[in-house]
Amino acid sequence: MKAIQILKNTLLVGICLLGSISCDDDLNEPLDNEALLEDVDYTRSENMFEILKGSYAELYHLQWETFPIISVRGDDVNAAGDQPPLHQTDEFLYNENAWMYNSAWQNLYGDLFVWKAAQEELLKYKEFASNPANADQYIAEINVMIGFELLQISRLWGDVLIPPTSNAEDLYNTPVSSQSEVLQYISDLMDESIPNLPNVHPNQRTDITGGITSNTARAVKAMVNLDNKNWQGVVDATDGIIGSNLYTLEPDYYNLFKIPGKLNDENILELQYSDFGNSSGENRSYLYASLGPNEWTPAVSGAQAGWGFWEPSIPYIEFMLDRDETIRLETSVLFTPDGIDELISNGNTDLPGFVTNVTRDGDQFDNSARLNFGSGKHYLPSVQLSPGQTIYGRNKNFIVIRYAEVLLMHAEAIVNGATSSTISADQAVNLVRARAGLDDLVGVTLDQVLDEKFAEFGMEWGIRYYDLVRHDLTQPLNYGGRTYDPASDKFLPYPLSQATILSQLQNN
Repeated sequence: MKAIQILKNTLLVGICLLGSISCDDDLNEPLDNEALLEDVDYTRSENMFEILKGSYAELYHLQWETFPIISVRGDDVNAAGDQPPLHQTDEFLYNENAWMYNSAWQNLYGDLFVWKAAQEELLKYKEFASNPANADQYIAEINVMIGFELLQISRLWGDVLIPPTSNAEDLYNTPVSSQSEVLQYISDLMDESIPNLPNVHPNQRTDITGGITSNTARAVKAMVNLDNKNWQGVVDATDGIIGSNLYTLEPDYYNLFKIPGKLNDENILELQYSDFGNSSGENRSYLYASLGPNEWTPAVSGAQAGWGFWEPSIPYIEFMLDRDETIRLETSVLFTPDGIDELISNGNTDLPGFVTNVTRDGDQFDNSARLNFGSGKHYLPSVQLSPGQTIYGRNKNFIVIRYAEVLLMHAEAIVNGATSSTISADQAVNLVRARAGLDDLVGVTLDQVLDEKFAEFGMEWGIRYYDLVRHDLTQPLNYGGRTYDPASDKFLPYPLSQATILSQLQNN
């Protein structure tokens, strides 16, 4: 359909203008943007939904290298394998020429251009629509997509550009906004969008299963206000989510991150993937191989291993052992024989029974030259693959925001001085601890909240790194030979190929 073709072509334009590659041939074939725009019939308001579906497809098209770059700098995870930019980033040895930096920039900004184009098209359809409220809702859903990814851009680079339109050329004259300004912009965008969004759980939506709701926008608002240290702004957002009574913590933490966890009542935003029950052919999936161990003996013969780029850290594992964590440690970490030996050699001689290289689902993780531990949250048991499927993690959704994060953001804001009309910091923390089988706390402190977040969100979206940096508690980042400098290492350098063509970045 033409609306989707326009969006695809707009993405290509944006990548060409922001990248160092030549796209002349691609732009000339097979579509011409100007001609397509002339052919659109804006009285066909049913096409608005096709634009929305295309926008979700763009959200779900998470490139494998973007997530690790966002997430690798905490003391919960190590880079592994043969990707120098990932290792250098993990060790705070930043390189403005790193291909991963430029790729993540293009991926994230490319999405913003597509979504801006979608919104511009929706406004044209709205003029003729019999139900213009549909256009308002779709634009609001896309605002949440924009807000979430603009947050990731700002977390990576700090002071960045806020695209005013779908035309990438407009970036040339767009001033750099401070990180605080970017975060406030996103918060205001969420406030603008919330009234136009469905007030249901994502798994209750029948048009876009698992789609964005008013509470997705509130969660993004809470996240940006957390980074901006606007503690009351955090609670204003989390109160709405908690008070909606639409979300509960999943009792089965282990399967929350696997096929049974799809569209769970805990999940506020998750990227939707499917193999449609096929043994081959059409599928939509994230490339989990990048996050999976590269040596295993699967319970289902023929199931493929991962690439071995992602490894839970010894500091994280030993922190969990010291707390007598059970289900969260079993879920988060895959053990190899060498990894178990490393723990024992470090003095961890009384290991719990689940610390074995064979999971409860029968997959055996073998020794690897790349890593000693694997990420259990990005692991799909081979027995959960659809019959005939062999690709690592195929059919597994990617969880982005969970209710547990809302509860612990809520607690973090309260211990920093905010007030709440729903639940206390103690209550929020103890809900999460109870699911993990831990005793209640009384009078929780900031350190206890951050410890709970460390235990709960290891390997998830860089949450640990951004928590430590936000509170200037970065000493734990200095492990394994790493040296973190708060003055220079908080943000990545702008990719050189972007700073070369966007002069305002050079002066920032």
